[in-house]
Amino acid sequence: MIFFIASAILAVSGSIWIVYLYYTNTVPTPIRGGTYTEGMVGQPVAINPLISSENEADRDLMTLTFASLADLAETIKMDDTKKIWTITLRPELKWSDEEPLTSDDVVFTLGVLQDSENRSWQGVSVERLSEREFRFNLKNPYAFFADNLKNLLVAPQHIFDNIPPQNYRLSNFNLEPVGSGPYKYAGYEKRADGFIDKYYLVINPFYALEKPLIKNFNFRFFPSRKDALEAFDRRGIDGLGGLDYAEAESLKISHQVLEADLPRYYAIFFNQSLHAALKEKEIRAALDASIDRARILKEIFKDNAVRVDGPIPPIVAGYDPEIYDDAKPTIDQIKASLDKAGWKADDTGLRSKVISKNKVILEFEMVIPDAKFLTDTANLIKEDWLKIGVVLKPVILKSSEVRDVIKTRNYKMVIFGNILHNGNPDLFDFWHSSKRFDPGLNLALYSDKVMDTLLESVRQNFDETARQTDLFKIQTLIYQQKPASFLFSPKYFYAAPQNLGGFSAKLITTSANRFENINHWYLKTARVFK
Repeated sequence: MIFFIASAILAVSGSIWIVYLYYTNTVPTPIRGGTYTEGMVGQPVAINPLISSENEADRDLMTLTFASLADLAETIKMDDTKKIWTITLRPELKWSDEEPLTSDDVVFTLGVLQDSENRSWQGVSVERLSEREFRFNLKNPYAFFADNLKNLLVAPQHIFDNIPPQNYRLSNFNLEPVGSGPYKYAGYEKRADGFIDKYYLVINPFYALEKPLIKNFNFRFFPSRKDALEAFDRRGIDGLGGLDYAEAESLKISHQVLEADLPRYYAIFFNQSLHAALKEKEIRAALDASIDRARILKEIFKDNAVRVDGPIPPIVAGYDPEIYDDAKPTIDQIKASLDKAGWKADDTGLRSKVISKNKVILEFEMVIPDAKFLTDTANLIKEDWLKIGVVLKPVILKSSEVRDVIKTRNYKMVIFGNILHNGNPDLFDFWHSSKRFDPGLNLALYSDKVMDTLLESVRQNFDETARQTDLFKIQTLIYQQKPASFLFSPKYFYAAPQNLGGFSAKLITTSANRFENINHWYLKTARVFK
């Protein structure tokens, strides 16, 4: 009996030792496999690089099904004039339908983007040199041109060449794309009412870079954020992006919250042409100084946002903190500055002044997109401004309505978010005087000749030291002249299952860019010897 007990103990000890040695000498390594389902609010409409789309579902799916020119390129070379860029494609590129992907596709894509309603890629021509080689000719040097190549998604000429541009939106290929990205279209399901419920992707075997590890990547679409959050808590989806901090914290099931920075900021843009008071810098300065940004960050974002004081967020190259004065005036000091400027308070505390024989009251309507964090922000600002004798009347509009108002610049003030695409400090589209009207993005209708020269210099200057000097002057001018009140830059939150690995995005330029390293995401692992 003793022999058998000893043998059993020895066997157990041996097994434990073997297990110990196994785990000591092996490491978990990602392997291919698994199915991942992403939740998305809205509907895909045009998964097509030839169609300009603000639709988040379209942009997400395009990122997964189309490769950027930067990914397709084997070499990218700039000549000494900095106006000629010669690009050679990787050898033997193919579309997901196995047709060859060549420089003809690039030339075709650029031609459509320039000639259509997109009105993009202006000042650039492209010249085919061979099946794999082509040349971009720029009208002027552009220091951030290489960044643009990361956003240029190439479309298949053999699919769209025989379709009239006016029929692109009617094509079946908008929902059944032939692409070159890490995944390819595999099908979708829609309800009787036409609502696309599920969308299926599988690994694209012809992707130019490293193939993804997650075998099947699916989407489920929902009519509202509430429906998507509930589906996550029921485990009906695995991932859900674009959450604010409160939404991420409200999720009930076990999950991980991944976060990334976005090169964006929200600001109040003043339209000085539609309210006489806003023409005075003293008013704009008083409005700006009275905003309690620390309170906004704490109460609305639980400190999960970054304070922004100027046109370059702290996370973007070129930001200079030395410009901004940390010494904030008191409410009494702000009131005194308004008194000195002739803006007197009545018995109710509301301030006014006679300008050109007309009584002008410090009462402003502010257009606000219907997003909770923005409406909550406006309510706090309303309280701040009331303390100095200014009345704020929020005008809350749907996103589509806000876009219409912005197109006509029919607002006295608007809270809106600007994204520095590509994450570089090219501020031309937001502050150059040529961009004051639609489709420009100069929402403050700001016009300054010195600023225009500086913005143009930043674009054309490849010397980082000289460019930083220009950016310092740009930030200083805007800080001094106060065409807008800058508020905050929220973090991007993404809810995912505990077993998702490989998500390494720290700075993403758009929500869709969370998928930029999708080929490194994984759900499964196996232990391999060290």
